Amino acid sequence: MTTTEHTYPAGVPAWIDTEQPDVDAALDFYGGLFGWTFEERPTGGDDRYLIARLDGADVAGVGSALTDGAPRWHVYVATDDAAASLDNAVAAGATVGHRPVQIGPAGTWAEFVDPQGAALRLWQAGRRLGAQAVNVPGAWNFNDLRTDDQKSAIDWYSSLFGWEGMPGDDPATMLRRPGYGEHLAATTYPDIYEVQKHAPEGFADAIGWVGPRKGAEPTRWATTFAVADRDATAARAAELGATVLDSHDTEWTKVADLRDPHGALLTVSQFSPTSEW
Repeated sequence: MTTTEHTYPAGVPAWIDTEQPDVDAALDFYGGLFGWTFEERPTGGDDRYLIARLDGADVAGVGSALTDGAPRWHVYVATDDAAASLDNAVAAGATVGHRPVQIGPAGTWAEFVDPQGAALRLWQAGRRLGAQAVNVPGAWNFNDLRTDDQKSAIDWYSSLFGWEGMPGDDPATMLRRPGYGEHLAATTYPDIYEVQKHAPEGFADAIGWVGPRKGAEPTRWATTFAVADRDATAARAAELGATVLDSHDTEWTKVADLRDPHGALLTVSQFSPTSEW
């Protein structure tokens, strides 16, 4: 799905970015891996922030590291009021990762760390609504929360954003924001229900997943990118200096977990259903 006017209702992930210690090296890696081009945006300081584009559509951000921690991919959930949403998260047991920051006319962001230790960001859109291309090769696909206590996590996020968990045969639980499919059908994806007629129940409302941690990884929100060929992408990532941590197939996808050259974790996924979609 690609659009330049996609709006994200409150409670729906809207944007992703990564903060890197060597921005130029990150641009080389991700540009080489996904075919992204980049536009530098003014920050008013020494820090850098670039918008990654795929075929002219905004897909992600790449910026300077704001902390000394390991680089990671961040997911931003849309909200009508970043400060109020942050306060609600803290009242429910989260800690503050970053107080609200207004990025000029683009919007305002904030960050909290949930009770299990996973950081999540909030995005109150101004001019920048969010990602313009999603679910196509080279673009953001979805996010999943990897945790050892899935039930507690689902209950906590349901109270915060109104999400619902939809258990299935997979070890992971689908998260849905009720009404999101109807929003897409009325705006940018009019044939969503026809295209997804063979998908699991509630899939049109899906905004992410909750599943078990993998190995020694921390509890975290993981970011997945759609690719046309999992094996070719993993091989290309290795050529560019990444580490391939895992490669496996599911009923719907061929997946590889990667660590980029500076340590940020990401997942690539090739849509490859074993049954009718």
